[in-house]
Amino acid sequence: MSDTDSPQALEGAIAGYNEAWNAHDLDAIMAMHAPDMVFENHTAGERAEGEAAREHIGSIFETWPDINFTTRRRYVRDGLVVQEWTATATHANEMRRGDLVAEPSGRKVTWDGLDVIPFEGGLVKRKDVYSDSISILRQLGLIE
Repeated sequence: MSDTDSPQALEGAIAGYNEAWNAHDLDAIMAMHAPDMVFENHTAGERAEGEAAREHIGSIFETWPDINFTTRRRYVRDGLVVQEWTATATHANEMRRGDLVAEPSGRKVTWDGLDVIPFEGGLVKRKDVYSDSISILRQLGLIE
């Protein structure tokens, strides 16, 4: 393990990473990814690798233009960050989940999630996202 993957170093790295997400700063986010990074949202069935993560993350910001994440709990170990968060966003654009399509409603939506983020050499190697998609679908009136 390198010093860049120590818990102390990762505390700073994840703080910067989270700030970049809340600023919707794709350049800063991508600069913190390893070249072969894998972004996988397991509950949405979405996966992107390497440079393709830029377009995927950009599409999240397009769907939810004011999305903001608040960390509820964070666990930092050698080479690994696990964080629980709450997202808040306005449903301003079309959202798709499989065959379900939600046209823009203007509703403010909140949901919880969890990220598992292994680091390598101080860079995000993977971002595995598990989020409460059912809560989003309920709030948008797609399911009861």
